[in-house]
Amino acid sequence: MKLLIKIVLSVFILFILISGSGIFFLTRGLKAAEALEINPVDLSVLNDGVYNGVYEGGRWTNEVEVMVKGHRIESVKIVKDVRFPKPEVTEELVGRVLKEQSPKIDAISGSTVTCKAYLKSIENALKED
Repeated sequence: MKLLIKIVLSVFILFILISGSGIFFLTRGLKAAEALEINPVDLSVLNDGVYNGVYEGGRWTNEVEVMVKGHRIESVKIVKDVRFPKPEVTEELVGRVLKEQSPKIDAISGSTVTCKAYLKSIENALKED
């Protein structure tokens, strides 16, 4: 009987530890990403070329390549995707950036943090240093 109690207790403690670690992993960087401020960029000062941008924030860490031609954003390529990508969200977001010619756009409902992470990478690629 004592052995059974030890086994059940060990399994319960292991479950708690794994659950806690999973929750920590899934939410690490969430508050910082929610609070991200996306700023406009001045495309008129950028030369033609490919610009790289990164955002580091837990599972929302990503990297993009932004091609600029004639002071316009021609394309946005995801080099390193977020941990749990949603291709339909990424496609719509990139389409909006190309249409508006700016990373300062509204996030897609239901994917706000992921959108902000991508938009920050785009901003980081295009901002003047």
